[in-house]
Amino acid sequence: MNIFENRGETLPVWFMRQAGRYHSHYQAIKKNSDFMTMCKSPELACEVTLGPIQDFQFNAAILFSDLLFPLEQLGLGLSYHSGPPTLEWHLEKPEDVKKLKVTIPGEKFYAFQGEACTLLRKRLPADVTLLGFVGAPFTLYTYAVEGSHAGNLVSAKQGLFDGRWEEFTKILIPELLKEMMVQANGGADAICLFDTAAGELCPSDYKELVVPKLNDVLKEFKKNCPGKKIIYYSKHTQAAHVKALDLSFIDVLGVDWRCDLVEIQKLLPANVFIQGNLDPAWLHLPGPLMEKKARAYYDDLRTRGLDFKRWIAGLGHGVLIQTPEENVRNLVKIIQSQKI
Repeated sequence: MNIFENRGETLPVWFMRQAGRYHSHYQAIKKNSDFMTMCKSPELACEVTLGPIQDFQFNAAILFSDLLFPLEQLGLGLSYHSGPPTLEWHLEKPEDVKKLKVTIPGEKFYAFQGEACTLLRKRLPADVTLLGFVGAPFTLYTYAVEGSHAGNLVSAKQGLFDGRWEEFTKILIPELLKEMMVQANGGADAICLFDTAAGELCPSDYKELVVPKLNDVLKEFKKNCPGKKIIYYSKHTQAAHVKALDLSFIDVLGVDWRCDLVEIQKLLPANVFIQGNLDPAWLHLPGPLMEKKARAYYDDLRTRGLDFKRWIAGLGHGVLIQTPEENVRNLVKIIQSQKI
């Protein structure tokens, strides 16, 4: 099943972080490695990515990687030694942007991702879609400024107006484009851009300052890779943010569980799919209750007129740590039993 075309009669599904800490397959590999090595070794990244496909039969595999690697390439000193990602320094004031420096050409720096995609394309079943994975410009910027995408983001928001955002994106966007193209040329059918910080912005700032930079990336990518799809996911965003987007270069719009899929789909042109958006916390409920709520949710979407032919099912964000594997397995079966 191709999640974009020739989908057959059943609903396709994949989850963000479907290859992650909740999964015993991931934990077995992690015992003899560390996160950075798992990402940067094409063989290990391939093995981690394949685990949930083999175990849960998702319809798409998403490259096991991390969205922050462009910040390492720009010289911010990315590390995972303490567990969560940390940077050696941040863009605290406008002049800090001048310290950013591309360490090596993007084609070489991201080669490990392209090699992992090539390995995956060889080993994945032909009917499983391969998805690449990068961070969207604003989310990468918030990490560069704040070291996180959580909290009030006061400094990052100030930087939208003091020159940090503008100067940062001048350096970032050409490199981010290279990362996307390395994955696409390696065999990814689509590239996912995750914008987990986008919903922290009011719609007017999002429209005025963020959407144009997003368009710069997507337009150039589509020009260079016209046969590849773009999946854009944003967290905490609402209908006003969706209305602010230029959907000319977006093939799939992912939203979180705070959005009503039916209402958001009404805002999309006929050629744009919607993805999402079950609350990941539901997967921590007792199995029978989780199944009951999931079935009721999908029945409600059908009753209210969601176009299942333009829907790729999933969660509103990533699979949480300590999620019961059996709940993941059963939810995938429930979703794939939905007729389109």
